[in-house]
Amino acid sequence: MKTIILSGGMGYRLKEETEFKPKPMVQIGGKPILWHIMKIYAYYGFNEFIIALGYKGDYIKQYFLNEKNMIYDFSLDTLTGKTKVIKNDVKPENFKITFVNTGEETLPGERILRLKDYIPDTDENFMVTYGDGVSDINIKKLVEFHKKKNTIGTISGVHPRSKYGLLKTDSKGIVEDFQEKPVLKDRTNGGFMIFKKKFFDYLRPGEFEHASLKRLVSKRQLSVFNHDGFWHSMDTYPDVDDLNKLWKEDPKWKVWK
Repeated sequence: MKTIILSGGMGYRLKEETEFKPKPMVQIGGKPILWHIMKIYAYYGFNEFIIALGYKGDYIKQYFLNEKNMIYDFSLDTLTGKTKVIKNDVKPENFKITFVNTGEETLPGERILRLKDYIPDTDENFMVTYGDGVSDINIKKLVEFHKKKNTIGTISGVHPRSKYGLLKTDSKGIVEDFQEKPVLKDRTNGGFMIFKKKFFDYLRPGEFEHASLKRLVSKRQLSVFNHDGFWHSMDTYPDVDDLNKLWKEDPKWKVWK
């Protein structure tokens, strides 16, 4: 089954980082967050990806094309251009990637629509995720849930983290507790999604993906797979700092060995 990774956005709230590279290439623990997302899927056996490129898409292509040269020690003959690996104790990733330019200004819903012809006729379903969020979600269980529900689409329901510290006060207005960016009880779409190919009929040019999801809701064709474990998106500089700190101390999304 193919997994579409939406990787075309600029990431305006990370402009100092994304002025020179696309948001999915912002590094967490020395690797792009895109790599972390792909490792999650690959751990569960889903290693075929379609990367929907847009803003500075060539940066993503170059990263994967040159990955071997980045992780290996090698010698180079500058006259012939030939290289020879001289240290290869690092195992390369087993990713099968299709890179598709879906336009710099294209909205996410249309990006998905433009990839219709890249989903094989033999595949009944395909997955979609954003290029800026990680989780310890069990992808196999997500797929099983989707097939059991037999709806056109399934999204993941996760608990977001408040961007602000929250106060708890008593009836007299005295602060009893202060929580720094707590996890909220409500749920949001965690971005780990799976759809039947009929979903393409619900997508429209020039739209965000939310509009097509609302169409599924109106037809009672959208299920939610509730995930109570770890989830973290990367929208701001504090998010980047949080994820880098977690990578050093307790990378909960690191389901692979």
